Amino acid sequence: MRDEKSLSDCEPRHATVPGCARRKALMRMPHHAIAKATAALLLFAAVPGAAAAERVCDRLARELLIHPAEERHRLDHELFRAAEKGCPALVRERLARGASPRARDGRGETALHKAARAGAVEVARVLLEAGADPTVRSLDGATPLFLAAEFDRTAVARFLLERGVPADQPGRSGVTPLAAAAFNGNAPLVELLLARGADPLAVDATGKSPLVYAAARGHRAIVHRFLDAGVPVDTRFGHGLTALMWAAGHGDDVPEAEGLATVKLLVERGATVDLADDRGRTALLIAAERGHRAIVALLLRAGADPAVRDRFGFGLAELSAAADGRKAQSAPR
Repeated sequence: MRDEKSLSDCEPRHATVPGCARRKALMRMPHHAIAKATAALLLFAAVPGAAAAERVCDRLARELLIHPAEERHRLDHELFRAAEKGCPALVRERLARGASPRARDGRGETALHKAARAGAVEVARVLLEAGADPTVRSLDGATPLFLAAEFDRTAVARFLLERGVPADQPGRSGVTPLAAAAFNGNAPLVELLLARGADPLAVDATGKSPLVYAAARGHRAIVHRFLDAGVPVDTRFGHGLTALMWAAGHGDDVPEAEGLATVKLLVERGATVDLADDRGRTALLIAAERGHRAIVALLLRAGADPAVRDRFGFGLAELSAAADGRKAQSAPR
């Protein structure tokens, strides 16, 4: 009894029937190739275990076969890793083997994004020479220059700017490299970006400017630099807030002395102390709500109105009491 189907029996539904796949392949081969294949089969049939060995080797060959697209994907992945680790020799080698300097990962980042985040200047140089696009955005909108500014990588930022990357190209949420540098208190990078034409008045999707980020973080020297660059001290930003209001309401992670010094600078530069935001809150009320007593005292000395109330009817006394209550609740017991 035959243990295999004849060619006439090998229909599509018999694709997994032993012998059918091999017989169909033979039908598509030229006559001289069929003769050679038949001879090879007869030879293996005469050798004990040869057919089994052939099947093992065929399976192994299929397992080891790497499709060109898969090989390229692997090389690109290795390029990303080499870039984020700051390994220029490995980056150059992977590029030579076929990795693409414009390949993107699942977040839409290129190897240049990773080099910028890592502060790897030499890797960035290799990638640009290979054709990397320094203006490409990741899925969340970040550019290599933005990441360099965000992660305080001044050397990479300088390198990219020297290669002609636009200083004002925004990153995620419209935040510019200048705003990121201002938030970090990176005065040298702020100076570099301003020299390259970055706009200190540019606002992001939340209505904040580089001046706002510097003021809110208590970076007095950078606030001073922006004012010297021509930013009007009473400029209104998102929700009607001014730099003075942001400085008066700085976060608790900002050293109190730096927050106070920034408010003092803004007052000295002519900030109007009684301007109110869209809630009706002045810098005085914002400072009171945050529990910044030294700033409240400074603003009162500068002429802030102690009787002002916001749109909800809250004044200096109520907001100060609420701040004291929160501090008491959060104090260790």
